[in-house]
Order: sequence, then structure tokens, then C-alpha cells
Amino acid sequence: MTDNANPFSSLAHWWMLAVALMAVPAAIAQEKQPASDRSPFTDKPQVPTGTARDFVRDIAADQKQIWVSPLQMSRQSAKWWLVFGAATGTLLATDRRSAHQLPNTPDQLSVSRHVSQLGAVYSLVPIAGGLYLGGALTGNQKLRATGYLGAEALVDCLIVSEVLKTATGRQRPLQGDEGGHFFHRGNGFPSGHTIESFALASVIAHRYHEKKAVALLAYGLAATIGVSRFTSREHFASDVLAGGAMGWFIGRYVSERHRERDNLPAKVGLTSEANPPVRLAERRNGSLAVWQR
Repeated sequence: MTDNANPFSSLAHWWMLAVALMAVPAAIAQEKQPASDRSPFTDKPQVPTGTARDFVRDIAADQKQIWVSPLQMSRQSAKWWLVFGAATGTLLATDRRSAHQLPNTPDQLSVSRHVSQLGAVYSLVPIAGGLYLGGALTGNQKLRATGYLGAEALVDCLIVSEVLKTATGRQRPLQGDEGGHFFHRGNGFPSGHTIESFALASVIAHRYHEKKAVALLAYGLAATIGVSRFTSREHFASDVLAGGAMGWFIGRYVSERHRERDNLPAKVGLTSEANPPVRLAERRNGSLAVWQR
């Protein structure tokens, strides 16, 4: 499934990774930490402590909420999940046909596989780490927190995708009779590269929602990776769509959970309504208390 014979493939991958490492942090870090990085209700900067114990504790809390969220979602969230579910179901019914619509030439498969490796964990972790390190070195707490939350979302998605891959056992496009059968000891559903890419993009876009160019860049990279997983015939279209949707929601949840923990008001609009957990907020003694159930 991979091409290690061509020495250029490794060089091309690291060149593309270097571009991503420079582009995303550079687009974000063009400003110093604004006053809005501090909560209007407390004087606490919007940044996690970053200890290993806190990181593990945050992952555990995320996993608990992620797996019970279908039982707790709001009506608005349910509507969006129904939309994604219907779209995924439609693609599942046409996966075998759509996988053969492209030319599927050796050059197409090779280029797509190289591009898609930008969505591998070993490519995305350095991006999150670069954000964290850049924020720590420059004193930009928002940038540092974004790197921390990005890494948190990546680990969350890695756990979720591996559990779902094992549970569904779906074959990849080039396995078996190329029918994409479930429960055949495969690991195709969902696309791991796509869920990871969209999770990191979602964290960055939600943290820097006021910077449209940052969101476009982050989601553009994630979408390119998702498409390349399909054009490389590593995944069916439904694997990619499901991975992208889950990654977006997980990244959005991680971002908003941190915002709520620091008593920051959630961003209004589509993304605040689509959060998997149900939130109840009330003011007590002049401060904002946020409760999750």
C-alpha cells in the first residue's frame, strides 16, 4: 500500500510537512497575545497547565464525554448528526462504484499517497508541538494552549478511530473483492488520517475564529488530506466523510470544553449549537458557572 522504492517519496513528504509546519503556525502567530485571551470573569490566562498528569486527565474526561455524547446531544446537534449520517449512508451505498470512477493510474495513486501522509500522526504531532513550543518561547499563551489542545484532540481521535476500526472491521478499497465489506478484519472505517487532520484543523479554526485566513488554511489542508485518502484508494468516500465529521466535532468539543473550563463565553452560532454535550449555564455571584451533563 506504500511506495518505498522511490527515494523522492520520502523527500517529497518531508518537504510538504515543512511547508505545513511553517504555514499554519506563521498564519496564527502574526499577532501578540490579545487582551481577549484573558477571561472577562477571571484574571486567569486561557492556557492549560500542560503537565502530563493534566493531559492524561483531560483525555480521560474527553473520552467519557465523547462516548456518552449520543445520549446527551441537543436537538440542534442531532439534526447535524442526522445530516452526516444520511450523507455517509448514501456514500456507503455507492462506494464501490465511486472508487472506480477515477482513472486510478499509478501516478495518481503515488502522488495521492504522498500527499495524504501529511495527515499521519507523525506529521500532525509536530504541527501541534510547533504551536505549543512557539507559544511557550514567545509568551503567547493562546498559541501555546492551541498546541496543547491540538495534541489533546489528536490523541482523542486516535483512540476513537482505532476503536471504531476494530469494531467495524471494514476492508479498504484494494482489499478482498474491493467491495468494502464490514466485519472482515479490515481497518478502513473511518479514515484515521482524515479524522486526525480535521480534529487539529477544528481546534485551530475555533481558537482563531476571528482569523478567516487561518480557518481556510487549516480546513483546506485537512480537506486536501481527506480527498487524497480517497484518490489514493486507501479509503472509500464514506470513510473520509465520516472521519472528517467526527474529527470536526471532536476538535470543536475540545476547544469549547477548555473555553468553558476557563469561564469564557462560547462562540455563538452553528458551532456552539453543534457541541455534543448539553451545557447549562447560570450566573452565580457575578461569575459564570458552567455545568455539563
